[in-house]
Amino acid sequence: MTPTASTDSQQGLLDRYTHSLITVFGTPQLVLDRGDGAWVWDTDGKRYLDLVGGVAVNALGHNHPALVAAVSKQVSEMAHISNFYTSRAQIELAERILKIADAPTGSGVFFGNSGAEAIEAAIKLSRRTGRTGIIAAEGAFHGRTTGALALTHKAAYREPFAPLIPDVSHVPYNDVEALRAAVTEATAAVVLEPVQGEAGAIVADPAYLRAAREITTAAGALLVIDEVQTGIGRTGDWFGYQESGIVPDAVTLAKGLGGGLPIGALVTFGPEVSGLLTAGQHGSTFGGNPLVAAAGLSVLDTIAGHGLLAHVTEVGDHLARAVTALDHPEVEGVRGRGLLRAIVLRSDLSPAIATGAREAGFLVNPVASNAIRLIPPLTITRDELDLFVAALPSLIASAKESTP
Repeated sequence: MTPTASTDSQQGLLDRYTHSLITVFGTPQLVLDRGDGAWVWDTDGKRYLDLVGGVAVNALGHNHPALVAAVSKQVSEMAHISNFYTSRAQIELAERILKIADAPTGSGVFFGNSGAEAIEAAIKLSRRTGRTGIIAAEGAFHGRTTGALALTHKAAYREPFAPLIPDVSHVPYNDVEALRAAVTEATAAVVLEPVQGEAGAIVADPAYLRAAREITTAAGALLVIDEVQTGIGRTGDWFGYQESGIVPDAVTLAKGLGGGLPIGALVTFGPEVSGLLTAGQHGSTFGGNPLVAAAGLSVLDTIAGHGLLAHVTEVGDHLARAVTALDHPEVEGVRGRGLLRAIVLRSDLSPAIATGAREAGFLVNPVASNAIRLIPPLTITRDELDLFVAALPSLIASAKESTP
């Protein structure tokens, strides 16, 4: 049946969504139709500045010519082959990841399809130590699959699906002594994010990560750094852990690595850790196929070739300074690193601000009731960010009027 104007309008499409999809996300806010750079348009033609970036996925923004060219070329040649075979793109992407991670000889990469799948691989890696205990941090988010969910801290996410895998405990984030007390000879792994994105861009003290490395090494446990959101330039370094100078045992990646295509990765450091998972012990049908590997290579090439690491640091710091310079009484401060930032508010205005921002043509993430998370494309400009900063006072004022 040919859609009528009403069923193909923004509201009509949303109505069709609720009748055809399992609504685990509720009803989406918009039906988006196309994008270019840091901008997207909905099906009614309205334009928005995208400060969510696919939740830190669209590293190069929308419709980036390098990504479009790489994916178009690869899909015309060979999109998928299964992991009975490999491809030049898969090998080159693994090599490139090991290089930017400064991984020692004997390190390796396993490709999956998502951050949660990368975490699941890390959990299986930890079980191969012969131990079962895993320690994660309060405020952590590591994914929604049942293994990753056990590491995620928020009770509302975990409790409907209990019992989850056993022997997982959570300790206060950035608390060295709490971590030291929790790690024992039964601990297989400690899993930490260098910046807790879902908790509102809370940054790990570099000294905390260095202490975690010392504590896990002394106990013979693995240190796994979850870089699903922070990796691939998001913080202004290739990886968030690099600021601390540590060498982890494993790193999980996803989101920005594919620039919009689904990819995840577990990176293991050194032959001893890489040898824990052997042939037949893990797998992924789609993981690292030629199409997503070509996308990943184009993302890494573009970040390196266009100086985007320095750009991310510069524009991220500019954003933080500009928001701070507003000296707005409702703004407590700005947290985060690079282009993973949260504007922290003194009142629970975040949902109302996000609604008003959308109406004004800005997409932001109300990650907490008092925090707005901004995770735009790494290619966003100062001028584009300034558009939002200039609008923020009026957005706050409107939110206060509409909030009881």
